[in-house]
Amino acid sequence: MVTQRPAHPSPATPASATQTPESVDVLIVGGGVCGTALLFQLARYTDVARVLLVERYDQLAQVNSRATNNSQTIHCGDIETNYSLEKAIRVKRTAEMIVHYAELLEPEVRDRCVFRTPKMVLGVGEAECRFLRQRFETFSPHFPAMELLEKQQIADWEPQVAHRGGQLRSEDLVAIGIRDAYTAVDYEALSDSFVAQANEATRGSDRRLDVELGMTVERIAVEDHDNSDSTTFLVTLRPTSGDGQGAARQIRARHVVVNAGAHSLLMAQQMGYGLNYSCLPVAGSFYFTPDLLRGKVYTVQNDKLPFAAIHGDPDVRAPGKTRFGPTALLLPLLERYRPASFWEFLKVLRLDWAVLTVFWQLFKVADIRNYIVKNLLFEVPWLRRWLFLADARKIVPDMTLADLSFAKGYGGVRPQLIDKQQQRLMLGEASIQARPGLVFNVTPSPGGTCCLGNGAADVEAIAARLGCRFNRDRLAAELYGETAASAA
Repeated sequence: MVTQRPAHPSPATPASATQTPESVDVLIVGGGVCGTALLFQLARYTDVARVLLVERYDQLAQVNSRATNNSQTIHCGDIETNYSLEKAIRVKRTAEMIVHYAELLEPEVRDRCVFRTPKMVLGVGEAECRFLRQRFETFSPHFPAMELLEKQQIADWEPQVAHRGGQLRSEDLVAIGIRDAYTAVDYEALSDSFVAQANEATRGSDRRLDVELGMTVERIAVEDHDNSDSTTFLVTLRPTSGDGQGAARQIRARHVVVNAGAHSLLMAQQMGYGLNYSCLPVAGSFYFTPDLLRGKVYTVQNDKLPFAAIHGDPDVRAPGKTRFGPTALLLPLLERYRPASFWEFLKVLRLDWAVLTVFWQLFKVADIRNYIVKNLLFEVPWLRRWLFLADARKIVPDMTLADLSFAKGYGGVRPQLIDKQQQRLMLGEASIQARPGLVFNVTPSPGGTCCLGNGAADVEAIAARLGCRFNRDRLAAELYGETAASAA
């Protein structure tokens, strides 16, 4: 059964390395959507007896999974024009796991986690319209819900997008649309539901799955034995808040999975792993308008820019408002609103000639250089609304300055990795397989979308190493929507 409890420092209790460490089968570090998804899958589809999840904040999902810190989107690859067909098909399979999972929930819980809205990617001008028509021909056989929308159809779906001054826009317009699907997700609420469902899966059994909040991992030490399958890991934990003096304790884990965003890389490098990576944190800011859109409206990605194009979305936590963004700001922080994370950024930057080479490759491209400068100006309070208005009018041409307000406190940081050996910016996830039984997952976008897919991969590795029962058929049926025969 899952128990959830905050950590309370106990200065009166001295820390002692001689105390017998508590033993667990699996330790999950990080209580965001990826860590809690893994907890749920271990609870429901395996018979692992003892699992502990630790989260350094006093609530789950307070960093990248927080509802205000991401675009609240299930990225399926259908309207994300920076995805190749191969990547879109791969992401679609894992993205649909969230929808299948939601079908397991009671309606009132489901309605807090996932949301149905129409969505489209909008092409403006001859070149973008031609690109979307070609993309539709290639992608629609694999995404049968796709519709190719001409100007009048766009107006029927999103009147504010297709009209200017009460008339249809004069520019060429084409969109690829999905009429009715689960498109939006509150990853914070989803994380809570994963823990609740893990509790249901273990209720009445003698299995023990704990969630400890307000607890920081101070150190992970490898305890080598006769072979890699018997290696254990001695993990030192300390309460995050308070002076924490004398409050440290140790956990001995047979398998450790770190799902802590950019801090996964920091922890790996502190142990000597993942040294071939550097981290380039990219922060995103958002703007609110009145309720201008009925669903999600994305724009065509500039293939020269390794950053997301702006889009408009009805905000799942702010009824009556549409959120536009994100901007992209290179920010020397691992967490947007935690200045102390600057020092952590310096540790994972690992600045050398390889990193400088990647920076030069980015800045020598005029489109990227101009984009970075413009996004710096987006942070100037008296100027940013004027500048952003010009970009946002591509989606809603009649938008006025009075419609726009800066979404203060919104926007997180994406830990984009640099591969120093290949001297290139990585635009996806990384899993640092440090050694058997120890993995560090770094999951920028679409990490939230792929939380259950990533968790399934970790469950496979855990089951193979620990020899626990793993009901693959049930997972395939419930989360992939497959029969036993198709799963095989």
